Amino acid sequence: MNWLMLIGAGLLEIFWALGMKYSDGFTKPLPSIITAVLIAISVYLLGQAVKTLPVGMAYGIWTGIGTVGTVIMGIIFFGESSSPARLACIGLIIIGIIGLRLLPEA
Repeated sequence: MNWLMLIGAGLLEIFWALGMKYSDGFTKPLPSIITAVLIAISVYLLGQAVKTLPVGMAYGIWTGIGTVGTVIMGIIFFGESSSPARLACIGLIIIGIIGLRLLPEA
């Protein structure tokens, strides 16, 4: 269950990061409110997940999911660069997420 909360928190991070774009620097009320709610839920789920998961691993995975997802959404929805170098860097982040999950704690 904690892994599902962590993954959910990471997915919500993607949406609140995109929400910041739509809030226009928190000057548009509705996107700003939605973004703030998504931030609160994402951080709450992360907090619940770290009750039993190691904080360093959980935080790294949370931010990694958010980073990778936000970059992909930026490419798809905002026409941001999808250069080979940029995609290679995203690949490295994915490898880091997998490594954090698979490596032993000790």
